[in-house]
Amino acid sequence: LQISFPTQVQGEEGVKFRNWAGTYGSDPELFFQPGSVEELREILDLARQRGKRVKVVGGGHSPSDIACSQDFMIHMGKMNRVLQVDRERLQVTVEAGILLSELNLELDKHGMALANLGAVSEVTAAGVIGTGTHNTGIGHGILPTQVAALSLLLASGEILECSDSAHPEVFRAARLHLGCLGIVLSVTFRCVPEFRLREVAFPSTLPQVLDQLEQHLRRSQYFRFLWFPHSDNPPRSSSSWFWDYAVGYYLLEFLLWISSFVPALVPWINRAFFWLLFSSRAESVARSHRVFTYECRFRQHVQDWAIPIGKTKEALLELKAALERNSKMVAHFPVEVRFSRRDEIPLSPCFQRDSCFINVIMYRPYGKDIPRCDYWLTYEGIMRKHGGRPHWAKAHSCTRKDLEEMYPAFPEFCAIREKLDPTGIFLNAYLEKVFF
Repeated sequence: LQISFPTQVQGEEGVKFRNWAGTYGSDPELFFQPGSVEELREILDLARQRGKRVKVVGGGHSPSDIACSQDFMIHMGKMNRVLQVDRERLQVTVEAGILLSELNLELDKHGMALANLGAVSEVTAAGVIGTGTHNTGIGHGILPTQVAALSLLLASGEILECSDSAHPEVFRAARLHLGCLGIVLSVTFRCVPEFRLREVAFPSTLPQVLDQLEQHLRRSQYFRFLWFPHSDNPPRSSSSWFWDYAVGYYLLEFLLWISSFVPALVPWINRAFFWLLFSSRAESVARSHRVFTYECRFRQHVQDWAIPIGKTKEALLELKAALERNSKMVAHFPVEVRFSRRDEIPLSPCFQRDSCFINVIMYRPYGKDIPRCDYWLTYEGIMRKHGGRPHWAKAHSCTRKDLEEMYPAFPEFCAIREKLDPTGIFLNAYLEKVFF
């Protein structure tokens, strides 16, 4: 059923939103897919008239409830154009709804690339900066650090052009905006000339990698490692279709489903899959965006916290020891360990410190939830102990009081949010837990 109003805007009833992981969802009263700024303004007007809130959704890949809304939901998929490519300045300006998979192909045509990308490319330009998407490389920041400018449609209907020279205080906050400062209309990214990456992957042990961490970080622009809990090996990535999908996907999902009834199988599954998939050295070369992104296999619960880089070894060994002490607490593979350079973005997990991100998962085979409470609480406790800050797109249990202690510039962001959106039209249940 579609409902039309006296203006051009149309809202659809009965749309059910579910995130990619299947961990959260909502049933918005009206779902909009606008194609212009004028339509967006009409949606905001209608929301004010009806006393409703508005939430913009991107690719829906965040495994938290950050994009959920029971009121109005806006999908920006029709506002996905490349607006300008500046080869001399190595910049590209795009509409907020473009997927990075589309942008990567467009940049290929112009001999340009983004210097770093997250693991998933089916995410929008506005969404990828909204939650602080990152990958790895201690010489590289999280993806919002690549933003040179952006434009915001405020709750008032005004458009604010933001950069280091125009409304710099808003720009500083809006590069990681949580969807609560306004509707991002366009983003200008700094780019680099196109490049190819040589990926060298090899098996090792967790103690060896941690002891040689500084050397690995110096030798590689984009160093990361994967640790298999209940084994002692951080593996390489597989490239065989048969092993990745016939074994690495279908067999893995089936065995993890079986392990939901017999949790003691998980350590054996982890060890077996390490030796099946990741037991030898491998090298490959490809365009940068094809190396950065990879298959996330199937639905999963995720936690991802950033700690000061100097705490990496201590935190991982504590997590390993906790799993070894408690045989009933199982952890799916892999624990992914990545690194990012410090920045000055108020809500960045890397605010004023070089950081290590430790990403833990529990798969949901065939959509089934596997008990994870003990693992989650243990992991969060270790991250908090070492000064951790949660990734905004992932599940976490932090309150405003916690976040004020973790993020020195949290009050600065709150003041900007309250100024730009005094009535809270862009809030939802997730953001109320953050700000109140």
